[in-house]
Amino acid sequence: MKDYQKSFLNLALESESLQFGNFTLKSGRSSPYFFNAANMLGECSLYELAKCYVDALSDKNLNFDCIYGPAYKGIFLGSIVATLLSEKGKDYPLSFNRKEEKDHGEGGNIIGKMPKGKVLIIDDVLSAGTAGRESIESIISIGATPSSFIVGLDRQEKGRSEMSSSNELEKDFGIKVESIVNLDTLITFVEADSSYTKHLSELNKYRDNWGA
Repeated sequence: MKDYQKSFLNLALESESLQFGNFTLKSGRSSPYFFNAANMLGECSLYELAKCYVDALSDKNLNFDCIYGPAYKGIFLGSIVATLLSEKGKDYPLSFNRKEEKDHGEGGNIIGKMPKGKVLIIDDVLSAGTAGRESIESIISIGATPSSFIVGLDRQEKGRSEMSSSNELEKDFGIKVESIVNLDTLITFVEADSSYTKHLSELNKYRDNWGA
């Protein structure tokens, strides 16, 4: 496991963004763990969180012209990543969307410079892939190219088929989908830490049932 992956999981656990228990997901699936990046806004070093994303971008060699953060978690994630990249002398235009289109003022549902060229989408988690698909289609509709998509956690779950959501998005749109950590990484982390090994059995069962 790489240092930025360990840092991300520790930040997620310390902020209670990553929790173990019994949760019902948006998909209706019952899950032994849940990830909510919003908790990182109050109990997390945003600099360290941004560094995890930036290190992952470098490690995975993702090339892009601008950054897009889908509402709502992607807004703050895209902002802190763009800020850290700017400190490194790499300035990328940043935009994000409104949930509801505005019909006055500047109008539309995009805030910031309109995405163009190769677009990097930044979000917190990939589950069934529904939200990711919406972001990709939105970017295509304005004439830009969604070239890469990075999330903090890829749950590695089946999408619309027996294929994983990430692989479906790559196949359907020709986009590169990456993550800082995924379910396999989380299980490896739990196996190595006696504080969390009591959750290992349920995590493995969940992967057996819903993993792709």
